[in-house]
Amino acid sequence: MAAVLGLARQIVRSGVLPLCHWPPVWGRATRQSPGFLLAPCRTFSNKKILVELDESSGVATMTFKSPPVNSLSLDFLTEFCISLEKLENDRACRGVIFTSAVPKIFSSGLDITEMCGKSPEHYAEFWRATQELWLRLYGSNMVTVAALNGSSPAGGCLIALSCDYRIMVENPKFSIGLNEVQLGIVAPFWFKDTFVNTVGHRFAERSLQLGSLHPAPEAHKFGLVDELVPEEKLQEKAAAVMAQWLALPDHARQLTKSMMRKAVLDRLVAHREEDIQNFISFISKESIQKSLRMYMEMLKKRKS
Repeated sequence: MAAVLGLARQIVRSGVLPLCHWPPVWGRATRQSPGFLLAPCRTFSNKKILVELDESSGVATMTFKSPPVNSLSLDFLTEFCISLEKLENDRACRGVIFTSAVPKIFSSGLDITEMCGKSPEHYAEFWRATQELWLRLYGSNMVTVAALNGSSPAGGCLIALSCDYRIMVENPKFSIGLNEVQLGIVAPFWFKDTFVNTVGHRFAERSLQLGSLHPAPEAHKFGLVDELVPEEKLQEKAAAVMAQWLALPDHARQLTKSMMRKAVLDRLVAHREEDIQNFISFISKESIQKSLRMYMEMLKKRKS
């Protein structure tokens, strides 16, 4: 316990969540705080995601910074996968915290504009990138913690579900869930499997059919998120949870994680091309395209 508390204090002091200045490309920055000098922080920033790795704690933070809602565009998905791969291959990194720099939103999910009025080739590229994000995150050897400082529908929910631990701000205005049905879209089997493995079959079945978005208190009640905290405590709690997980031997934790998740991952790997073709066939239907166009028009009216 003393070791866990010590590591937690180290993580909090070193500001695992975005507290350091960053250069435009991979580099090093030394951070200072009143009274003590902190270890170097390696950072790289793309257009949509800021990544910071604190070498003293072995913890990185990936901060989504793609306003207005951190939608998962093809560019975002590509940046996410490249960033995660860099961290996975960095021996100094043992854990990643995911959070958002956009107020009130973690991620709104898949970018609808990528699925409307495009070519079959574009749909295939987009869906392959979506698969890649999930395969890399759900199968990551690192400890992954979602620090949800806003709502997280659809694909945003999938990112959170794919992490080892989810902490959400205790604001009933923030919600989370796989609400694809509301858009006339069906969540693919690997979305469903991840959801079921987290909350159980009955709750998942009802939630998926209704396309429910669950307010933070309800999400916590049913295990969709693991903890609720005041917004000002989110960083501290994420650091403490990360320290608790990192206090365990990496090899034992990693093997256990693989044992629990391998069957679900293998199922998509075995049917990946089939899943892409199913997506292209489904999303290309005129009824689905019409539904997506109507939804985008509704969003435009809300903004105006």
